[in-house]
Amino acid sequence: MPETDAASPTDPPSPEMIKKAMKAFKKRLKLSRLDDESSLGHGPMSSGRESGIVAIMPPNQYPKAVWDELVARGRLKYSGQGLYEMIEHKP
Repeated sequence: MPETDAASPTDPPSPEMIKKAMKAFKKRLKLSRLDDESSLGHGPMSSGRESGIVAIMPPNQYPKAVWDELVARGRLKYSGQGLYEMIEHKP
């Protein structure tokens, strides 16, 4: 069988794919938090509350290897059961 040019599962993800995946993760986390904060059940006169969401399932458009690479680079932390959370870097 001839070899194809498609990336094999053992190839590391490209830097461009890593960057896009991180951007997608941040966007999904932000939207999840906004959705949680705007949920019904809060009084209309209250100042609201902050979301307690810290970990989410990453977008499934990217393979697990991308998320593993982001964990290895220290950008994300695996929280278990398919959930990942952002690592807050302090200056």
